[in-house]
Amino acid sequence: MAKVIVYPPTSMILSDLVERTGHKALVVPEQVRKLVTSTEIESPPLNMTPEEPKKGLRYAAVDVPSGVRGRMALIGPLIEEADAAIIMEDPGWLTGCAGCNRTNELVRLLIRTKGIPVLDLKYPENDSQAREFVRKIKAFLEGLK
Repeated sequence: MAKVIVYPPTSMILSDLVERTGHKALVVPEQVRKLVTSTEIESPPLNMTPEEPKKGLRYAAVDVPSGVRGRMALIGPLIEEADAAIIMEDPGWLTGCAGCNRTNELVRLLIRTKGIPVLDLKYPENDSQAREFVRKIKAFLEGLK
């Protein structure tokens, strides 16, 4: 079983495909769940401990936008844990605001410099592309076993 980081990290379709092939999908919602169910959280609306911003500094400098550091506090440990990655290029509205785009660039760089197997995919725009999209993912994941 390989640990596969899915990017964008909120893609339920990609994470489901990873899980169906017997691998573990590394996704942000799972990290958030750990935070919100933690007894260490003293201020539930913030859903973070004082340590979370410090974790983000490991991946992004102090002078980058705080949103990037906050996102990297969640995504950085997933990259470290990953054995492989699936990256969807141009997922449209899934990339979010400009701060998110800087995070996207940083995450892609960190994944690629880690040297793990990476599958780059273009977001499908029709049924035939969607079928090919699923075939490529399945072949990539089966090759990880």
